[in-house]
Amino acid sequence: MPSLQTLTYYASSLLAQLPLLSTKPPQPPASSIDSPRPLTSYSPPPSFFPPPSSSFIHHCPIDSPTSCHNSTAYPDTCCFVYPGGQILLTQFWDTGPSIGPADSWTLHGLWPDLCDGSYPTFCTEAPMYHNISAILAAADERQQRRPTERRRVGEEAEGGLLDYMKEYWLPNRGSADHFWEHEWNKHGTCVNTLSPSCFSPSSSSSSSSSSVEETGTETYTPGDEVHAYFSRAVALFRTLDTYTALAAHGIVPSWTARYRRADILDALRTVTGQEVVIGCRGRVLNQAWYSFNVKGSLQEGEFVPSAPVGKAGRGGCPEWGVRYLPK
Repeated sequence: MPSLQTLTYYASSLLAQLPLLSTKPPQPPASSIDSPRPLTSYSPPPSFFPPPSSSFIHHCPIDSPTSCHNSTAYPDTCCFVYPGGQILLTQFWDTGPSIGPADSWTLHGLWPDLCDGSYPTFCTEAPMYHNISAILAAADERQQRRPTERRRVGEEAEGGLLDYMKEYWLPNRGSADHFWEHEWNKHGTCVNTLSPSCFSPSSSSSSSSSSVEETGTETYTPGDEVHAYFSRAVALFRTLDTYTALAAHGIVPSWTARYRRADILDALRTVTGQEVVIGCRGRVLNQAWYSFNVKGSLQEGEFVPSAPVGKAGRGGCPEWGVRYLPK
């Protein structure tokens, strides 16, 4: 049976598309640094699990600068991802042991690299947490209680975020909880727009319940930033169907086939219109990195495909004879 990832890809023309990915190159202000090369046209499949109608209170203007394209300070730090403005969506193809559906790659992480390709880790932009599953389970429960009219497209048709992650965001060793905790504490804490100060006052503040009902905005609960990070990562992952892109170019898992690195890269370039970095263990293909800049906040902004910066040390696949093993 095809995976949910593949079915979602083929259903793209039938479902509403949320403004997750931008198909237009950023329009930098006059004071910005050099512009990136133009993007090719790309119509991604629909994404689900957007941040809920939550306590993120900043309605970022449509002309918010794009990360890594602004040379001057931006006053509203909740609407501009900085300094980690090159966002990497990284994927695994694990075969020893096999992880996830046989016809889908799985999620590794969402990483806020700096604009020069270096990267911070274990930051203080957002708090560290050690109970990721409990936070996401509570958020899923709150979503189920939310009135239908306040749900976004796709929420009512899908299961919970945590259930999805248990199939598509798993490590090849150790526990899922430890893996998710590592991804949040190492990378999620480095996203400045996920700071608690960007969310509405907590339920212990003076905000009245009536104002919450009027605005449709929930009060901040510690961990809202965690749910925003993981839901956004999953939403972006679901627009990047690596398996289908490779298969469309005749690159399929096989015990005997050998592939050229250039052919793999050409196939994956069709996903976003930009170069994708791939990783191998020896000659065996096992990772892919998609690069983006963000227009607005990470939790509600647009992801703009970008050329990878600072890719030295990543990848390592040979020019010839790359193996793509079955799960």
